[in-house]
Amino acid sequence: MKIRIVNRSQHPLPSYETALSAGMDLRADIRKPVTLKPMERKLVSTGLFMELPAGYEAQVRPRSGLAIKHGITVLNSPGTIDADYRGEICVILVNLSECDYTIHDGDRIAQMIIAHHEKAELTETDEINITERGAGGFGHSGKR
Repeated sequence: MKIRIVNRSQHPLPSYETALSAGMDLRADIRKPVTLKPMERKLVSTGLFMELPAGYEAQVRPRSGLAIKHGITVLNSPGTIDADYRGEICVILVNLSECDYTIHDGDRIAQMIIAHHEKAELTETDEINITERGAGGFGHSGKR
């Protein structure tokens, strides 16, 4: 699949780091370093603008290394970029650690996955079919 993208940053286009990678790394496009204090969130620019085909979305997700090593994650994970959005791709980062974390221009800050999605047609009804699980929700199946 080919996707049209405008790159106004000074960095290479997002790419797959390995042959079987699902996500492409997004890089910060910032004029000066940005420091995230503990529990602080900021919108970080990428300098990228994209034209997705109908029926597709881009999902913006955390990078596992930033999350485990520094407590940096994508706040609205996964963030969705709709096919009709034409603004700059930006990433909402949050620092969940107890230490300041500084982002520099060109740092890989998130990953982006292109995914196909279906359009659902909702049909209103008075009842839905019962299953064995029923209304069992959060943690209903136990710890093990």
